Amino acid sequence: MTIRILPPTLVNRIAAGEVVERPASVVKELVENAIDAGATRIDVTLEQAGKNRIVVQDNGKGMTREELELSVHRHATSKLPADDLLDIRYLGFRGEALPSIGSISRLTVTSRTKDAANAWSLHVEGGAIGNIQPAVLTQGTRVEVCDLFYATPARLKFLKSDRTEVSQALDIVTRLAMVHPDIAFSLISDEKSLFQVDAQGDLLSASIKRLSAIMGKEFSDNALALDTARESLRLTGFAALPTFNRGTSTEQYLFVNKRPVRDKLLLGAIRGAYQDVLAHDRHAVVVLFLEVPSQEVDVNVHPAKAEVRFRDSQAMRGLMVGAIKHALSDAGFRASTAVAAQTLERFSGNYNTHRPTYDYGGHSGASLHEGIRQFFEPLMGAGNATTSLLSQDMLAPMARPAEAPSYDDADYTLYPLGAARCQLHKTYIVAETVDGLVIVDQHAAHERLVYENMKKGLTERGIASQKLLLPEVVQLDGALAECLLSRQQELLEFGLAVEAFGAGSIVVRETPAMLGEVNVAAMIQELADNIREFGEVLALKEHIEELCGTMACYSSVRAGRSLAVAEMNALLRQMEQTPFSGQCNHGRPTYIELKRKDIERLFGRT
Repeated sequence: MTIRILPPTLVNRIAAGEVVERPASVVKELVENAIDAGATRIDVTLEQAGKNRIVVQDNGKGMTREELELSVHRHATSKLPADDLLDIRYLGFRGEALPSIGSISRLTVTSRTKDAANAWSLHVEGGAIGNIQPAVLTQGTRVEVCDLFYATPARLKFLKSDRTEVSQALDIVTRLAMVHPDIAFSLISDEKSLFQVDAQGDLLSASIKRLSAIMGKEFSDNALALDTARESLRLTGFAALPTFNRGTSTEQYLFVNKRPVRDKLLLGAIRGAYQDVLAHDRHAVVVLFLEVPSQEVDVNVHPAKAEVRFRDSQAMRGLMVGAIKHALSDAGFRASTAVAAQTLERFSGNYNTHRPTYDYGGHSGASLHEGIRQFFEPLMGAGNATTSLLSQDMLAPMARPAEAPSYDDADYTLYPLGAARCQLHKTYIVAETVDGLVIVDQHAAHERLVYENMKKGLTERGIASQKLLLPEVVQLDGALAECLLSRQQELLEFGLAVEAFGAGSIVVRETPAMLGEVNVAAMIQELADNIREFGEVLALKEHIEELCGTMACYSSVRAGRSLAVAEMNALLRQMEQTPFSGQCNHGRPTYIELKRKDIERLFGRT
């Protein structure tokens, strides 16, 4: 075999295999180019999921005739003014998108600058560049891609259904629209409008308006705003309450310097921030914008620029985890509004369908769903008492007899969670608020209170360790052993004492006392894997927090236990004082709030 230089057409097709995987890849590259060109409006049109035709038109600064001729050649770009690959400030920079797309399709680029007398158009077919021609176009650029992969038909066999390909393109446009609220976007597929948002302005308030338009008002109602900085790093965006969660991580949107990414480090940071307020099979909903100096992040590690590499990954992870945890803690006992909405839906059943009408005390025409009747009837005669199950340490300061009026004298309806009126089925506390009622799961609520109290105690007193009678040696590969030893001091704070013991070996001398007997080798292996993948000792934290959660579960007020009114009120006041008390240790809501207007609507009064 003789070494030879491949022909330019084949070189471009090889590059296209890295850059253009599917129609959505073309949409991504072209829309990013439009954003870099300063466009304030970008319109995307697809035919047959983009396989037949893709058109991206913008009102950006456009290209001169000379720039247009250069744009379809490999490694021609305007986005590296200093030729510094460590100082990348634009979304597109490789100079490969247009020539790669042109090598596997029929590409037409038409562009006009603000001061030009007319537009210019250039056609590329299967890598063959045609002559530049005068054209008609207002300021901006129009890129038309026809017969995608016609020059490499084998690629067509690997595409999914049209619906899947369109959804991929829609996801690209949606993500870019999230981080650019100052740009109007639209997406039309086979003459059907799938996405359209107007420009909002480049402010945090504009961001939540844009996110509300894209993700729905329910997200904005349950989102906690983030804005924190550490040295040269800044994190803004929104993290949803734990009780507003999803079954997959598809609604975790991450942006680094306005570039959409899917990064394992950042996803691991989200998992770490929510780890003790969400069940393991549930996922948080977040939209996070990270601003990092261009010299501190490498965006050139993936052909599609979907992954990044940080110079100081631990600082970035610490910033994310700390900001989210702080926001969740500040939210206190707040729970998702979706909980109440779901409750109303279940109560009302076929609420919008025709139902029989009844006459209740002169309210002619009011209708009553049978499920609501069965629920409210027990409220008429409830009342019970038992010996106290809540110690003075677990009562909020405002609820203690020495610091607050007696329960008979205080108007507890003025408190956020209201005044306890009764207990249902020895499980649920019903409280009256100024404008509605609250239903509390007594076991789930007290479990969270005990859990937070235990965590606070561990933080203040530290985690006790137990010395092993016979230190255990664990064999790891060299890289994993170094990962583990690099966090030696942090592990010691959790009660785990490890030391180097030759090449690739770790000796464990102490383990956390609260874990009791533990499979040391399995724990060390899991810890090392966590540290290498996520940069944190997640496995050990999860073991300890899982144990705390189990202990909290067994030591908390159980379902089926009668509570006195004073005890119920004490529990409500403590919830108001405790972070994360809106959800139990597994991420389920601890209470449901129904406003008076919602109750009246259920009874047909409005």
